[in-house]
Amino acid sequence: MAPGASMVLIAALAFIGMPILEIAVFVEVGGRIGLGPTIAVVVATAMAGAALLRHQGLATLHRARHSLAEGRMPLTEVFDGLCLIFAGALLLTPGFVTDGIGLLLFVPGVRAALRVLLGRRLVIAQPRSQTPGGGPVIEGEFSRVEEEDPESGAAPNESPRRHPIKVVPPEDS
Repeated sequence: MAPGASMVLIAALAFIGMPILEIAVFVEVGGRIGLGPTIAVVVATAMAGAALLRHQGLATLHRARHSLAEGRMPLTEVFDGLCLIFAGALLLTPGFVTDGIGLLLFVPGVRAALRVLLGRRLVIAQPRSQTPGGGPVIEGEFSRVEEEDPESGAAPNESPRRHPIKVVPPEDS
């Protein structure tokens, strides 16, 4: 299966399967604790999600500003911010499964593990360099200076020719 086709399949399963799963969980929870408590839990998780998003979002923004002040790219903070936005959206979406995933994204350790997992995936997907050694290509010019032939006594070429050259570092073994 082509990589694009697998992504389409995963997206289709998520859009079809997630609502079915949420409905099944709603029916089960509502049957056990009743309609009123079920609605109260959904509203409470939305309110908790908004509070967590505000608190952790501001802390992440503060860390991003600190990183920029130190001259570092705030990549970790940007990733955390995206996870927090996604977590907030999941908590505002009615459902117990989405609430569970959203709450997990508020846990810093879960975000760190997800960052490492996705980071490995992105590093593997980077294109390789076209040079044999994988290093940079250094372009330059050189002049060939011919020495006098000791046997024939011929003089070197009066006008040295310029030849383009590309220096490629040796391959790492």
